Amino acid sequence: MKRRTFLASVPLAAAGLALDGGALAAPRPKAKAQPKPAPEIVPGSGTIDRPDVHGGDRPTGASWASRSAAFGLSGAAGTAHPLATLAGIDILKAGGSAVDAAIAINACLGFLEPTACGIGGDAYAMLWDPKLGKVVGIAGSGRSPRNLSLETVRSRARADGTIPSHGAVSVSVPGAVDCWWTLHQRYGKLKWADLFEPAIAHAEHGAPVAPVVAEYLYRGVKAIKRTDRGVEENANAIATYAPGGEAPRPGEIFRNPDLARTYRMIAKGGRDAFYEGEIARTIDAYFKRIGGWMDRADLAAHRSNWSEPFATDYRGTTVHAIGENTQGLATLQMLNMLERFDMKAAGFQSARSIHLQAEAKRLAYEDRARHYADPAAVRVPEQWLVSKAYAAERAKLIRPDRINRSVRPGNAPSHGDTTYFTVADRDGMMVSFIQSNFRGMGSGLVADGLGFMFQDRGQLFALEDGHPNIYAPGKRPFQTIIPGFATRGGQPWMSFGVMGGDMQPQGQVQIIVNTVDHGLDIQAAGDSPRWHHEGSSERMGEDTEDSDGPIGLLRLERGVPDATRKALANMGWKLGESDGGFGRYQCIEARSSGGRRVYAGASEMRADGVALAY
Repeated sequence: MKRRTFLASVPLAAAGLALDGGALAAPRPKAKAQPKPAPEIVPGSGTIDRPDVHGGDRPTGASWASRSAAFGLSGAAGTAHPLATLAGIDILKAGGSAVDAAIAINACLGFLEPTACGIGGDAYAMLWDPKLGKVVGIAGSGRSPRNLSLETVRSRARADGTIPSHGAVSVSVPGAVDCWWTLHQRYGKLKWADLFEPAIAHAEHGAPVAPVVAEYLYRGVKAIKRTDRGVEENANAIATYAPGGEAPRPGEIFRNPDLARTYRMIAKGGRDAFYEGEIARTIDAYFKRIGGWMDRADLAAHRSNWSEPFATDYRGTTVHAIGENTQGLATLQMLNMLERFDMKAAGFQSARSIHLQAEAKRLAYEDRARHYADPAAVRVPEQWLVSKAYAAERAKLIRPDRINRSVRPGNAPSHGDTTYFTVADRDGMMVSFIQSNFRGMGSGLVADGLGFMFQDRGQLFALEDGHPNIYAPGKRPFQTIIPGFATRGGQPWMSFGVMGGDMQPQGQVQIIVNTVDHGLDIQAAGDSPRWHHEGSSERMGEDTEDSDGPIGLLRLERGVPDATRKALANMGWKLGESDGGFGRYQCIEARSSGGRRVYAGASEMRADGVALAY
């Protein structure tokens, strides 16, 4: 693999071409003499907040869709950043598998979208294995430090009894790199080192910061700078993500040479470079220096594991989910309940439809908070939770015309901030991949000279005695990140996901309802206005502190019709403003035309990304 393969993805600045005032710059007209010259307007710098203004009229398809899906015969990729999508397409065109492209994409996003992901975090994936003819899952989730006791964690807890989102007490072993390596050992076609060339080029030469990434970088750096966040040190994070003291603005060129150097070590030494070599030694020394707990032994002991996904049938579509220590079961629980209702007859974006979905969410999330945990550490009643029989019992608690004022978790039988992308290749492999540092870019901690932030996933441990998700040394915390996959007739149909904490199962369900019940194409299904329910009687670490009572808060995007809003309010729902917390989505659909496979790719209009196919 030659570096020139990726020159199309590298910014002009990397090639030494002037972006302003140089040979490529357009001549500027002479300004007219004015006593008071008008201030210069920078294109893209303004924000017009007009909820009554909608997008232009499309000649076909859903009126609210932002664009058409991208179609191709040989491969497709959808990510949260255009340069990452281009890198994935380049890998596919060079003969790489969908897994090769996924690794290259994730490495790029660790630099391009550090607000959502990076090698300091965990990763999960589901993929269609065309040779096995089935969906395969992998869990790359790290464990808590073995030298960190429950007593110490409790002594660092916040006033509300939860673990802080910043600082060494929230750090668990990063699982992403080992997940990449494990996938590549089974499914890779290109050389391991080749997969890091695009990311290294971007990190060394720099790339313009995308608008949504810039917004979250600003927020993340602002949070890290606060002295009351419990971060043992923040100088490394500020130097990495806010060179000069301030986070880069949209369009500014950002570099991360430390990350490029780290990627070079991983490219040369494989996963061992990260978990046992120079990177591991640097991490060990860093946490000793700041008084943290993770060490080389924790890193060396980490391994990803292949995980058999759970599945449920929803009106002829089989929806798959990883169980493990994730919230993937919630998607299946919600769909099992909704299957008991005629969602098509309920109407698209109607009050009845949103009410039924939100009530199913409330019931499923009670179980999520009470039962979901690391199945390697405790007995989780997974089969019971996703059973049709249990769903039938829970569905009886949903009243189509009113809110259930008191929802509780079921009694189990006795015995216990994120990026998503998807890739498909010419052989029929489809990869659904999700990777995250969790809330607010992560823990706020960046090891000396490595250029990436450690995740704060440990925040999601419970601290109450008897809870299956209670903190313990060497245990995996509850995870919110979940890839999505759907098959039809035993063949792959959709590789998809919706990012964003507790929004992920809610968003996945909305995509399935939009496509299966209402027949929307994959782009319109993602562009449709979304709802997001917050709060429940049983809380997890990432839930909002103010749940607005037992019913919680139902947030609606502005595109939800006014009549629907009024009807939901009349039912008793407390409605919240649109706050940007509705997740971000990518999807690849496999179709058939004349006996040939056709891929369709869709991307999220709420983020900076793009889907491409060829």
